[in-house]
Amino acid sequence: MDTAVEQATRPFIEVTEIWRPEGDTLVQAGGNYGTLDAFEAASGRTSFKKGEGLPGKAWAEGRPVVLKEFDGSYFMRTEAAKDAGLTAAVAIPVFAEDELLAVMVVLCADDSVRTGAIEVWSEKDGFLMLDDGYYGAAKHFEWVSQHTHFPRGQGLPGGVWASDTPILMRDLGSGYRFIRADSAGKAGLTTGLGLPIALPGETTSVLTLLSARGTPIAHRFEIWDARSAKVGASKGAELIDGICDREGPLWDEDNPRRIAAWQGPIGQVLGTGLPIAQKNAPGLPAGYTDVVGLPVYRGTAIAHIVAWYS
Repeated sequence: MDTAVEQATRPFIEVTEIWRPEGDTLVQAGGNYGTLDAFEAASGRTSFKKGEGLPGKAWAEGRPVVLKEFDGSYFMRTEAAKDAGLTAAVAIPVFAEDELLAVMVVLCADDSVRTGAIEVWSEKDGFLMLDDGYYGAAKHFEWVSQHTHFPRGQGLPGGVWASDTPILMRDLGSGYRFIRADSAGKAGLTTGLGLPIALPGETTSVLTLLSARGTPIAHRFEIWDARSAKVGASKGAELIDGICDREGPLWDEDNPRRIAAWQGPIGQVLGTGLPIAQKNAPGLPAGYTDVVGLPVYRGTAIAHIVAWYS
């Protein structure tokens, strides 16, 4: 086993859950709660009206929402979260134009060593500014991020904005394309995944996940292209970029990897149009048991799927 994989025992994200609308209510539609069985049970007994709790707020406001403290907030599962050691969460709505399809919520535990970043960038006056983010112990990197703005095409958020596609960046601490490389290197951040978040109206929103070696978000990241310009009318998807702690670069231009709808976890996202968060999922790459798959919409069609594995 790769030593980087072996040493990384404490994930930055503890829980990933999926909420789906049934009428005017969001209900639990799967998730990976790790070993936090009591929190999973409490979540299964919970539902949210539009505007209620963290998932309901993301639905009502039509944007990703970062919540860095549960006490005294609108978070509805505070006691169960506290018992599970969870301290922060980010809700990511999945819209097809104006229709909410699902809300993905990731929950994190705060301590002195867990480092990473989940950032939401929004356009203001021609620049992407940090709307909010959760950074764990990476306090200096958080400060730098709060004081950084990106024109279209610059850095990871600006690159996603310009291309309207997901982008995977390696070697954040030394990459000249990553504007915050110096502070990223000091924080131990290594891999960055940025993706556009389709929201109702003309809002520009970019989500970035920045993974550190010691407390990674994941050990494997993939970007799949489902646009008809890439795959024709097949309703499939082609792997266009990926990196794995075990296998290294995943994309092979001479031997492109394609999947069809309903084929494996990525095919499930394609077939349903919905995000997934699965524990002990079958058919994953060797050495992996858990997968998160998030569709990236353009209009009412899936343009890309991003996935991460642990």
